[in-house]
Amino acid sequence: MPRISTPTAEDVIDSPAQVQFETFIDQHRDALNACLDGLSEQQVRARLLPSKTTLLGLVKHATFVEKVWFAEAVTGRSRAELGIGAGPDESFDLDEHDTIATVSRAHRDACAASRRTVADMDLDDLLHGNRRGPLPLRWVYLHVLRELAQHCGHADILREQLLHEVPND
Repeated sequence: MPRISTPTAEDVIDSPAQVQFETFIDQHRDALNACLDGLSEQQVRARLLPSKTTLLGLVKHATFVEKVWFAEAVTGRSRAELGIGAGPDESFDLDEHDTIATVSRAHRDACAASRRTVADMDLDDLLHGNRRGPLPLRWVYLHVLRELAQHCGHADILREQLLHEVPND
């Protein structure tokens, strides 16, 4: 599936802060989704660490993140109503229906829904649906950007390990 053309950081240097935040978040969303490109179903499910972390699991978790921060926090709907687990740990769990296509599509759809949800909001608007209490959109953007950046780093390392595996003799 073709990727949406996201402006670069350089494209938004002189743009308002909200445009900059949204551009950086979209770049990281795209990069995380792209970590699955060119790999097999077996590779994206490979557990290279003792944790549940896999490339497919990272993208599935990022879908959970989108729903927590842009559906739950904005709308106040419960995680049960949103069809997501109570905590982040289980969002890495893969089932037999999870494939590159389904997880990637779910992530792209969640990102699009997130963009629509906050389209008419400003950075200082308060989101009332988080357990911490009201949070400004600016803080949520920074939190999501931090989380996406961390997961993109994890994905880079896992992908590098998968692409440079030395076969056992």
